[in-house]
Amino acid sequence: MKRQGCFTAMLLVAAVWLLSGCAGSSSHMKEVSGDAVNIAPSGQEAAVVFMRPSGLGFAINSSVFDIDGDTNTFVGIVSAKKKIVYKTKSGQHMFMVIGESADFMQADLQAGKTYYALVTPRMGAWKARFSLKPVGRSELSSAEFKEWVDGCAYTENTASSFGWAKDNGPSVQAKKNEYLPKWHGKSGEDKPYLRAEDCL
Repeated sequence: MKRQGCFTAMLLVAAVWLLSGCAGSSSHMKEVSGDAVNIAPSGQEAAVVFMRPSGLGFAINSSVFDIDGDTNTFVGIVSAKKKIVYKTKSGQHMFMVIGESADFMQADLQAGKTYYALVTPRMGAWKARFSLKPVGRSELSSAEFKEWVDGCAYTENTASSFGWAKDNGPSVQAKKNEYLPKWHGKSGEDKPYLRAEDCL
């Protein structure tokens, strides 16, 4: 009976996964018009647009953090076919995406520049896992990039999303503690890196 219950749960996960054309949503985030969003960074800031153009695993939300030592700065919840702009200081950063597991991306950000990164879903044991994929400089002028941008609606944080991040802080930290050492153990070519020149 227990085995049958596990099998049923796996079928449900697979069914959700296969509904890949759907957009996701989070009650914690607010969808906003692109006309109301100012992407351009100011001063010594840089901007990173995290976008999730794939509808795979749309029922599972991903959350992104900017991590520095023991500090996990909440970027936002990125649902399927949504995007969020994160403005931060220039220089070296490490970003983390959370789903069933945690994955990471290094970044070297120039002041006054705008960067793009994809939140990419993949099948996990019980729900979606996610990775971060830098959008390289050569991709920024491609038709596919335009489709990604146009196909994702802007969202922004709310008091509710920040509350969610605070409430889930221990779980986020536990996944970071488990998966960051594994990430450091990978070869350099397997570590996503958003380079300083990958910008607009």
